[in-house]
Amino acid sequence: MKKIATPDRRELLKAALGEIKADLAVKNTRYLNLFTGEEYPATIFIHNGFVVHVEADDLKAGLDNVKEVIDADGAYIVPGLIDAHVHIESSMLTPRNFAAAVIPHGTTTVITDPHEVGNVAGEEAVRYMHDAGLDLPMRQWINIPSSVPAVPGLEEAGAVFDAGVVDRLAKLKNVIGLAEMMDYKGVEQGSERTISMIEAAERNDLYVQGHVPNEFGRALSAYAVGGPTTDHETRTGEEAKSKLRTGMYLDARESSMAKNIDAIWDGIKDLPWRDRLALCTDDREAADLLKDGHMDHVVKRIIQNGMPATEAIRASSLHAAQEVGVTNLGAIAPGYVADFLLVRDLQNFEPEQVYFEGKLVAKNGKMVVPIEPKEFEIEKRNTVNVLPLDLKDFQLRAPNGQQNGKVKVNVPVYVDYNDSMTRLQVEEHEVKDGIVDIGDDPDLAYVITVNRYGKANKSVGLIRHFGEVNGAIGSTIAHDHHNMMIVYRYPKAAQRVYETLVKCGGGISCSSEDKLLQTLELPVFGLMSNEDCFETAKKGKVMEETVKSIGLDTLKPLLRIVTLGLTVMPEFKYSDLGLVDVLETKLTPIFSK
Repeated sequence: MKKIATPDRRELLKAALGEIKADLAVKNTRYLNLFTGEEYPATIFIHNGFVVHVEADDLKAGLDNVKEVIDADGAYIVPGLIDAHVHIESSMLTPRNFAAAVIPHGTTTVITDPHEVGNVAGEEAVRYMHDAGLDLPMRQWINIPSSVPAVPGLEEAGAVFDAGVVDRLAKLKNVIGLAEMMDYKGVEQGSERTISMIEAAERNDLYVQGHVPNEFGRALSAYAVGGPTTDHETRTGEEAKSKLRTGMYLDARESSMAKNIDAIWDGIKDLPWRDRLALCTDDREAADLLKDGHMDHVVKRIIQNGMPATEAIRASSLHAAQEVGVTNLGAIAPGYVADFLLVRDLQNFEPEQVYFEGKLVAKNGKMVVPIEPKEFEIEKRNTVNVLPLDLKDFQLRAPNGQQNGKVKVNVPVYVDYNDSMTRLQVEEHEVKDGIVDIGDDPDLAYVITVNRYGKANKSVGLIRHFGEVNGAIGSTIAHDHHNMMIVYRYPKAAQRVYETLVKCGGGISCSSEDKLLQTLELPVFGLMSNEDCFETAKKGKVMEETVKSIGLDTLKPLLRIVTLGLTVMPEFKYSDLGLVDVLETKLTPIFSK
């Protein structure tokens, strides 16, 4: 168990006893007690960033013995919100710009897994995310990435993390855990790499975060025995109940792409106890941060589904703190850190004021304290290091020199336009002049994955039910290896996108059959912009509309290609090494015998 260090315990004791003036008192609050479930009027006393007393009997007592009094005017006082699992990089914002975007929404702590940058630039990139997240009016705790690469042998990324990396990065000030163990089959089967990393985390007093989609019974038990204590990859009520019954912390997710709150709540709402339910966003785009919010939106969604407001707030604060083993965060009580919000209406959860360590940091949706800009040399590096490709490299050529006739191809098929799950089917396609032809099938597209870390690896295959792509869309955001991936109908359009992304240092680019249409430049690791949330969201919106113009009109068209490289999400995905059978953890030939 861990505690956030107190600056001077004896001084806090004197403030609690009223022997010295406390820094702050918040009066006329509607106080939600997260330990008893009660709601009652209270005055909150704060000193040196910690709550020292909650007065519920004599609401005027002690108000003459504080340096500042704030009148909440009947607003609810609730703890600052904690995101139990997030990838800051998915917002396409750097850590400091991300902070400016989410703090006004009441998020005062995030548990972030920087495995996106870790896959691109290794330990140095993780240290960058750590250092860029320091000295902010919020807490950005770091989980050491375990999935670099996500599944060794099935993809090649820009680095390889092992137990030694865990030992080194564990020394960083804001490291709190080992990030999601995405190689869940490796955990269940006791692979040397996964178990040694988990053991390194445990000897450094870090909690172990999980990632275990659609596992039940003995497989789920094996995963829990392996060491991970949490999971955020839960999409159904049946899964949710099973994981809670196993004793895991369940991080109910509402991301830009995966919206799981409704199904999870429906599956667990009749359980007598839900003390291990926390909330998270996982991946949320800049535009969604502006439109919907951050953790405040997740709280609102689960309350709208029927969860009692006090329990929803508990899940978004106290439970998340308990999940990571911190004993003095996530509640407004004596000895707890004074992160809190003033909220007028719990059903329409909108923080009026946000306090971090006892100081006002945001009000009415805007920051009231500046976030000091900092420059980092690594932000300026071009991380797209690829080999030149000719037009023929984008063609899917038949095996064994076959020039005409038909050939059988293993084709992943998305089960839904707005889901990341795929199935595999064997299809027979025409071969013309040595090239597999898909001209008469608009539901089919080519996909190329090119290693962008200086290696010659590349794969070309087919994808069905991805969504219409009357041209090409390419991205250097491709979870989790983040090699360059392009989905296309026309090789020339794919080549155009490829060359554009190489030149600008990464991002998302779109071409029609004949010309380049739009590029969202993300030069920081090929994943993030250096601009603020407003500018990034605006440019993201333009990019989204452009992608829709070539036919890809899915729920989240910019994130659609991201799901194609997820070699830890069932059942078949692509990497720079080829077609990956996720459940069997092996490569499958592109062409079927």
